[in-house]
Amino acid sequence: MTKVSFGAHPFLLGFDQLERLVERTAKSDAGGYPPYNIEQSSENTYRITLAVAGFAEEDLAITLEDRQLVVRGRHPEADEARVFLHRGIAGRQFQRSFVLADGVDVTGASMENGLLHIDLTRAVPDTIVQTIQIRKG
Repeated sequence: MTKVSFGAHPFLLGFDQLERLVERTAKSDAGGYPPYNIEQSSENTYRITLAVAGFAEEDLAITLEDRQLVVRGRHPEADEARVFLHRGIAGRQFQRSFVLADGVDVTGASMENGLLHIDLTRAVPDTIVQTIQIRKG
């Protein structure tokens, strides 16, 4: 059986990266921790909110590389003197990835009440009408 790719269709010229984007997105699934929301605040703005209770701002890192937004959380080394009779609050590290479309930029991040908010804006491309001259010969 042959695998059909998006880039192989004659009407989808230049979309060969779409297949790689879909594969990269599928690989970025990190399970359910930490839980998150994605909201559309207006036509061109979005907000990703992650529930990061127990993490301080210095325990979190947000990076953007090759259109992939990565949020990492790492707790500092645990105090050996603490003895837990019951430990029900997750204290594990995490990495959550989001693939951003071209033209979507991160405009800021903030922490509030154990929630990490990451604001995104999609740039509206200018509509350009271009006339192509036909040369002879």
